[in-house]
Amino acid sequence: MTGGAGIPLVPVHGDPFAAGRAHGERLAAPLRAFLGDSLARLGRVMEPPVTLAGLLPAIAAHRASVAAAAPELAEEVRGLAAGAGLDESEAWLLQLRREIMGYRRVPVPTTGDCTTYARTGPAADGHPVLAQSVDLNGDLDDHIAVLDVARAGTKRRSLVLSFGGLLGYLGLNSDGLAVGINLVLGGDWTYEGLSPYLAVRHLLDTAGSVDEALAVLSDLPLTSSRVLTLCDARRAVWVEHLEGEYRTREAATLVHTNHYLHPDFTAADQINIFARNSSLRRLDAATAGLAALPVDADPEKHFAVLAEPPIRVPDSGDIRRERTVAAVVMLPTRGELHVRRGDPALSTTEVFRL
Repeated sequence: MTGGAGIPLVPVHGDPFAAGRAHGERLAAPLRAFLGDSLARLGRVMEPPVTLAGLLPAIAAHRASVAAAAPELAEEVRGLAAGAGLDESEAWLLQLRREIMGYRRVPVPTTGDCTTYARTGPAADGHPVLAQSVDLNGDLDDHIAVLDVARAGTKRRSLVLSFGGLLGYLGLNSDGLAVGINLVLGGDWTYEGLSPYLAVRHLLDTAGSVDEALAVLSDLPLTSSRVLTLCDARRAVWVEHLEGEYRTREAATLVHTNHYLHPDFTAADQINIFARNSSLRRLDAATAGLAALPVDADPEKHFAVLAEPPIRVPDSGDIRRERTVAAVVMLPTRGELHVRRGDPALSTTEVFRL
């Protein structure tokens, strides 16, 4: 395993509790500081601010749901708390930040929220790739890490991008499965089921291919609307989620931004007009950018696409607004995760390899 000098590479090895404890011990000081910063910055991006005491019922409901659907992840959160010296409710809050924000309580218009594309199968000619920008509010590029996951009892390994103690966000595993994620807005969000970030981690832990990931997802309850992009050497599929329902689309090349694309879900889309215009522009730009890249394009050429506006969303100076806090190029058959932290037009690439 190799990693860059800037982004922490965190070993998450052993049984679930030990894995979580190792994660917590490695990042104990920054995680405690993050929670001390207006409750993981929720107080700086939400109106009105929330309190930990007020969130305890929601945390308890989510914790019970995760324990039922993926008990090993619940145990890993318990280990994270022990390793970082946190109350368990604080460790669960780190997993739930985006669910707590919801989408009706963000006080400013969304201007960007991830652009993802994949190319595989014959169209990739042996060079499958899944690449995406990561657009978040809260200035989270100072809490980025890569988790090197090696669970006891399995030979499967994973590289997982994480922000502020998350057990999952996006990543790839040693079987050649890569998973990306985008926000889409629709339906009622709940605390029952897995948050989509934990679902990504669960897929990387339990599935070795797109076929297997789709089978796992079919029985997996999610708390909120998202779209996951799944890619291996043979298939690329995006999976849109809305209130317990899934819709998929498969193609050799796929692009997704932040509005629903499946006709069954488009009428339920709650994206605001500002965000929709941004999403449409980024969809067009990514489609054109990917089409212009040769199948054997190296990661730096993919970063050149991700680093151009409108895909790249610059810092407006407002912590409440999304901006590009990272860009990622994943090569699933090579087990490589290439990351640029912060604005991809201004940062250099760090490489993590299985």
